[in-house]
Amino acid sequence: MGEQMEIFESKEKWNEPAGIVNVASVPQRSPFRYPGGKTWLIPVVRKWLKQENNVECLIEPFAGGAIVSLTAAFEGLAKKVRMAEIDEEIAAVWEVALNGKNRWLAEKILHFELIQENIKAELSKQNKTIQETAFCTILKNRISHGGIIAKGSGIIKNGENGKGIHSRWYPKTLYNRIIALNLVKDKINFTSKDAFEIIDMMKDNPDNYFFIDPPYTVAGKRLYTHYKINHKELFSLVAQIKGKFMLTYDDTKEVRDLAGKYNLLYKSIPMKTTHHLKKNELIISDNLNW
Repeated sequence: MGEQMEIFESKEKWNEPAGIVNVASVPQRSPFRYPGGKTWLIPVVRKWLKQENNVECLIEPFAGGAIVSLTAAFEGLAKKVRMAEIDEEIAAVWEVALNGKNRWLAEKILHFELIQENIKAELSKQNKTIQETAFCTILKNRISHGGIIAKGSGIIKNGENGKGIHSRWYPKTLYNRIIALNLVKDKINFTSKDAFEIIDMMKDNPDNYFFIDPPYTVAGKRLYTHYKINHKELFSLVAQIKGKFMLTYDDTKEVRDLAGKYNLLYKSIPMKTTHHLKKNELIISDNLNW
């Protein structure tokens, strides 16, 4: 899951010409290089959100890199977007990036000299402010293998074309993405509350759309700090949603059995990693007519 994926939209599954979605064609809105990110799924998400002309509110309770929320906000696919993320480091980034006073973070990234001495000094700081935590989170995300910021992740050594830690450090690009968030900050409400609490609080409104991308049963422990969740409880909660939802998961017997237990519809999506490894994921939804 640490690599960006591409989706094969088969004619039978999606009623569209078969072909590979080029993830490079999807605008990159997030400052994160997020493990398990859903850039590859954006064409499908757009189609899902366009079930209605005006989605009142899109809720992403496991925000992570938040590519779905940001795409919906920038492309006008939802009037309001609500994001939640319990991870303190990731939450710090969104709290700073979306508060309208994000220039400090953008400037810090733009002018930071990426050398080992400076990296060590930043990451070893004690009693960090929320701005400093946000910067260190982006820094770790960009210099770690696969963008993984959970404990135990290693720093890039060789990287692309031998660039090492500079392989994924694009200061001007990151600066632009963070400043651009000012264009949509009024549409987005961010909270660091628990995802289960958010879903439970908003599940009874039939106008709400939920995009739910939890830590997966297989890879979650390796990728995320907060990987332990009650998957059975999540399925039970999702089954109570009165509005529309899209739940994404790894394609395993355990997940299929849970979907069956709660009478939830699902389709398997074949994907290909950047290293041409094929795997499947599941889209679980209240309906698949779209």
